[in-house]
Amino acid sequence: MFFKRIICDKLAAWSQRERPKPLLLKGARQVGKTSILKHFGSENYNNTAYFNFDKQPDLKQFFEISKEPKQIIQNLSLAIGFKIEPKQTLIILDEIQECKEALNSLKYFEESDSDYHIVGAGSLLGVMLGNKASFPVGKVEFLEMYPLSFLEFLGEKDAEMAQYIYNIQDISPIPDFFFNRILESFRLYSLSGGMPEPAREMAETGDLQRVEELLGNINLSYQLDFSKHVAAKDIQKINYIWDSIPSQLGKENKKFLFQVVKPGARAREFEDALVWLIQAGIVHKVSRVTKPGIPLSAYKDLSAFKIYFLDVGILRMKAGLDARSVLNANDLFTEFKGSLAENYVLQSLLVQYQNAPAYWTSDGKAELDFLLQAAGELIPIEVKSGEMIRGKSMSIYNSNYSPKIKLRFSMRNLINQEGLINIPLFLADRTKFFLDQQLY
Repeated sequence: MFFKRIICDKLAAWSQRERPKPLLLKGARQVGKTSILKHFGSENYNNTAYFNFDKQPDLKQFFEISKEPKQIIQNLSLAIGFKIEPKQTLIILDEIQECKEALNSLKYFEESDSDYHIVGAGSLLGVMLGNKASFPVGKVEFLEMYPLSFLEFLGEKDAEMAQYIYNIQDISPIPDFFFNRILESFRLYSLSGGMPEPAREMAETGDLQRVEELLGNINLSYQLDFSKHVAAKDIQKINYIWDSIPSQLGKENKKFLFQVVKPGARAREFEDALVWLIQAGIVHKVSRVTKPGIPLSAYKDLSAFKIYFLDVGILRMKAGLDARSVLNANDLFTEFKGSLAENYVLQSLLVQYQNAPAYWTSDGKAELDFLLQAAGELIPIEVKSGEMIRGKSMSIYNSNYSPKIKLRFSMRNLINQEGLINIPLFLADRTKFFLDQQLY
C-alpha cells in the first residue's frame, strides 16, 4: 500500500517550472520524505539519483573538494553508475544536514546555467537552518512535510469515502450512513496516527499490537537522535521535556510549565532543549494571546504557550493510552480529556495554513483552544472530543470581539449555525475549503 500524498502536487509544481531552484524538503524523521521523493522521481523522471549522507559519509568529499556543479555531478554520476542528466534525473540528497558543504553547494547550482533538478531532504534540517545561515536567502525553495493526514489515510483505507469527502461542496449535514462509515476509519487513524509505517499497518492488517510496536520504534528513533545529535548537556533535558508532554496536555490548563518537566526546573535551563525539539519538527508550539489582533504573531505572549506532539499517534503512545480503550469508547477521545482531539486538529491546520495558530485566554475566565488568522480575519476555534458541545469560552469571545466566522470541531455533524460552523473532527482536513467559502 502506498499513500498518495498531497505534497506530490507541490513537488510536481516545482519540477514543472522553467528552471526550478534547488528544493529543501523539511520534516521530522519517519514522516515519509524519502519514500515520497523516490516515488515522485520514479513517476516523473527517467532516473532518480539517490544519495544519503548519513549512510554514505564518503560522499561528503565530492562537495568538499569542489564547488563547481559540473564536477560535483560528474563525481555523483560515477558513484551511482549512470549519467545524471539535466531535467531527466531527479537528484535526491538525503540527510543533507549531515554535509554542510552539500547544503552550501545548492547556491552554486542555482547560480549556474545548469538545469539539474535537486532536492535536499533532512530529518534534522530545521535544527541546522535554525542555528546557522548555511546559504544565501533566495537561492533555494522550501517545502515542509508533515505526518499523513486523515484524508490521505482514507484515500487508501476507503477510497470511495475519501472521494465523497472531496465532493462535499456545501456546509450541510452528512447522511448518517456515510458519517458512520467515515467515522469507523477515523477511529482507526486516531490509533495509528499519521506516521506512514504504523498507519499502513493499521490500514492493511488492523494489527493493534504491531501498530504499538511501530510507534514505540519511532519514539526510540527520536530518543536516539537526541543522543546522537544534541550537545551532551542538553540530552537529558530534551528527554525530560519529551516525556513530560502527555502530562502537560493532560492538565485542565494545558499551558506548558517547566516545573512540570522536572521539580525545580527553570525556563532558562530548559529553553535550548525545547527550541531543539521545535526546530527538529517533532513538537509544535502554540503561543497564547490575550488580545486578538492582526497580524496574530504580533500579539503572541512568548512566555505562555502549549506544546503538542507532531502526531496524534505518538501522543497516544507516549500517554500510555491503550489502543483498545480508544477503539471501544463511546466518545472517541474521552480518555485523555480532549488532548488527542486538539493535537489532531492542530496537525490538520498546520498543513493547510502557513501561520501557526495561537490560543486565547481572558482573565482566567475563558480559554479558546485555537485562534487562526485566515484571509484577513481571526477565526476562534473550539475543539470538542465528542458530541457534548457546551462551553462558555466561545460565547465570551463572541461577546467581546464579534467575529465574522466561528469554528467548532466535534463529533457532531457538519452545519453552519448563524456563523458558527461545526465541523466533524474527521473533516478537519477540509477546514480551509469550508472557510474560504465563507470568507471570499
